[in-house]
Amino acid sequence: MQAMACNPQINAYKTVHTATVSGRDIESDVLTKCALKLNDCIDTWDHPDIRTRLSDALKLNQKVWTIFQTEVANDACRLPNEMRVNILQLVAFIDKHTLDILITPAKEKLNILVNINLNIAAGLQGR
Repeated sequence: MQAMACNPQINAYKTVHTATVSGRDIESDVLTKCALKLNDCIDTWDHPDIRTRLSDALKLNQKVWTIFQTEVANDACRLPNEMRVNILQLVAFIDKHTLDILITPAKEKLNILVNINLNIAAGLQGR
C-alpha cells in the first residue's frame, strides 16, 4: 500500500523530469541504452536466443542512427555543415557494419558499435 501513497509524487516527478530533460540528454540516454543492449549480446553470446536478441539490439541501434540521419539531413538542422557531413558518414559506417554483423555474426564486431555509442553519448553529456 505504501507504493500507492507515493504514486502522485512519483508521477509529479516524472512530469517535471520529462519537461526539463534536454534533447541532448535524451539522445545520450538512447545511445547508452543501445550500447548496453549490444554489450549484453557480447556477454551472453552463447545463449540459445542470441540470434533474436542480437537482431533486436541491432535493429534498435540502427533505428536510432536512422533518426539522427534524418534529423541531420533536414534543411532545418542548425549544426555546422562539417559536423552534419561527419555524422552522415558515421551513420553510413554504422549501417555497413550492422549489415556485416547480420550477415556474419561475431561478438567482436559489436565492440565498435558499443564504443561509438558510448563515446557519442559521453560527448552529448559534455564528458
